[in-house]
Amino acid sequence: MEPYIPDAELERKTILNKYRELLNLIWDKTTLQQRNSIHKAMALAVKAHKDMRRKSGEPYIYHPLAVAKIVVKDINLGTTSVVCSLLHDVVEDTDYTLEDINEMFGDKVARIIDGLTKIENLPFSQNESIQAETFKKICLSMSEDVRVILIKLADRLHNMRTLDAMPPEKQWKISSETTYFYVPIAHRLGLYNIKSELEDYAMRYTDPNNYRMIYNKLKDTEKNRETLIKDFITPIEEQLKAEGIEATVSGRTKSICSIFQKMERQKCDFEGVYDVFAVRFVFEAEPQDEIKRCWDIFRIVSKIYPHNKPDRIRDFLSNPKPNGYQALHTTVMSKSGKWIEVQIRSHRMDEIAERGIAAHYKYKEADRTPQEYDNRVEEWLTKIREILKSDDSTALDFLNEIKLNLGLKEVFVFTPKGDMRTLPAGSTVLDFAYDLHSNLGNKCLGGKVNAEIVPRNYVLKNGDQLEIITSKNQYPTVEWFDFVKTTRAKECIKEAIRLEQKKYKEEGERILNNYFQELGFECNDANKGKVRAATKIRSEYEFYKYIASGKMSKERIQQIISDAKNKNLESFQRNISDELSKKSLDKLLDEELEKNPEIFMLDESSSEKIKHIIAPCCKPIPGDQVVGFQISSDEIIVHRTNCPEAIEQMSKFGNRIIKAKWRKDQEITFLSGVRMEGFDRKGMIKEIIDIISVQHNLNIRSLNIASKNGVFTGELMLYIENAKSLNELIEQLHKIDNLEKIQRVGFDLL
Repeated sequence: MEPYIPDAELERKTILNKYRELLNLIWDKTTLQQRNSIHKAMALAVKAHKDMRRKSGEPYIYHPLAVAKIVVKDINLGTTSVVCSLLHDVVEDTDYTLEDINEMFGDKVARIIDGLTKIENLPFSQNESIQAETFKKICLSMSEDVRVILIKLADRLHNMRTLDAMPPEKQWKISSETTYFYVPIAHRLGLYNIKSELEDYAMRYTDPNNYRMIYNKLKDTEKNRETLIKDFITPIEEQLKAEGIEATVSGRTKSICSIFQKMERQKCDFEGVYDVFAVRFVFEAEPQDEIKRCWDIFRIVSKIYPHNKPDRIRDFLSNPKPNGYQALHTTVMSKSGKWIEVQIRSHRMDEIAERGIAAHYKYKEADRTPQEYDNRVEEWLTKIREILKSDDSTALDFLNEIKLNLGLKEVFVFTPKGDMRTLPAGSTVLDFAYDLHSNLGNKCLGGKVNAEIVPRNYVLKNGDQLEIITSKNQYPTVEWFDFVKTTRAKECIKEAIRLEQKKYKEEGERILNNYFQELGFECNDANKGKVRAATKIRSEYEFYKYIASGKMSKERIQQIISDAKNKNLESFQRNISDELSKKSLDKLLDEELEKNPEIFMLDESSSEKIKHIIAPCCKPIPGDQVVGFQISSDEIIVHRTNCPEAIEQMSKFGNRIIKAKWRKDQEITFLSGVRMEGFDRKGMIKEIIDIISVQHNLNIRSLNIASKNGVFTGELMLYIENAKSLNELIEQLHKIDNLEKIQRVGFDLL
């Protein structure tokens, strides 16, 4: 990136041009009064950010202008959202307060900007997450006004577009947050274009090698794809015209991240992903005619090109996705021998697919959305509000629950009377019981699914019809948390257990206090601790339940209190002392972790200063892009930056990130490997060994190859110095005839 050279006159003209462009985009949707409000917000933003610049060196005002443009152009929001976009960083980064914003623009704008303002300068321990607290605040504001998250997504998108100006550790942290939280949110709200762009930018920084590989492959095959699409759509367009059906046809390439995810799921290389691009048919029709028109176009397409399998026909028309997405999908074989995905939808469906929730409300207000299409996004926001009702959950617990509810996969089941209920995929009989009523869940013994008796933890399938079996003697236990997936079920179980614990504690304390009084002992914590130590029960709740159940006699209590040499007492005190020591150590470590170490160089000598652990989940080797996380005052764990575990940790604990890289001159040896698949032939094994041993001079630890019906699979483990050497080896092995698939496998530091 070339250094930015400030030019006051050029910057002034650029700001005016960007502002004119914004006004042109929103002009037709605003009144004079609304435009005056935008002018007022722009004037304040320019004044507030006057002396501020971004990391790139550009005037800071470029950023809020870009966010406002995304809000209008890509999400189709109106005046209030533009005002909030222009002012979204004013409270966070300048001396202006929410009270100032409220006075100038009103309560609604102030509340949205409050939701957009990060939580800063609060005392957090090392085990708490400022990022999670900020996400929780965003969700709290989003549950009241969904524009908060829509503006936040626009803000994040522009930040990702300009992320190359940030240092590497900031790029990893911000990209990980984006992947972990903002991409699923955009997906859930139906903002496909924003979701795809966000995850591509995130992959660019967390997994640059695979990003560049796919980017170059797409660039190299661009002309071939254009020719293929043109040849594919021509006969379809002719038939559509012959039948009097008007439809716009376009081809689009899948996002880089989407292609990589398919490669991972299908365990294939780029060439093995057969639906790298899709052809889309979009038509205009009245709501009542949309489904028929989709199937008419499908009939024409499938008549010209055979589709591969019935399960590749995806009907999202009568059963839209939870984010409101509707379309008819199929995959057909082109005349050139390539599989092509076909998407068919109306103009209304297309706008909802691209602009998500904002487009949904637009058509809903115009009464253009068929009544049978529920607003799934509103249902999801209701679930978010339910999660927020839990007062005792930490911000990390909340974030994990939100992540669970961001998924788009659902299961549709029926009550005995035939009423349909929708639950997240993976839900159980117990989830269903709690979905019907909390008392039904608390007393759930099991169920009947399609007339067959099943346990509480039976995982529901689409079309199941359920009847809940209850028992008056049944009551929730801690183990039930492992049986449920939904937030409602977890909250109901938590509340039931809390009430039971309160009941037993009150009864147990009453009985124990009566015993002490009758025996003439003081009712203090020391004596209660002696009794509890004798029972060896660690849980306070279980201890009082034990007392309340009549399992501790008055005579036994007298013996415990009177015996000063009671070994259980000594054991209890020793255990408590150990716990206090651990807490003291944790506190000391927290203080150490507040330090911000310089870049950590991974080599043999570094172990003398600070110990580093190679993460077992991704097992990086020299040459991989890595990131460290401090886990104690003298220990870090090292992950690859594209490791899902690292992405989750960076999204939650950005303050623990340690810049780490390998020394170029180190000679640590690693055990590494490749997995191979192909068609067996004479001499293949010799070619593989020659490339490894002769051309690359590497030592082989093991080679296991199995062949069946002419197809072989093999796994090769060898000693290697770095990722570059491994990649060069894989590239060379790809040149062997009949060797179809090669992929990297686990690594161990020797």
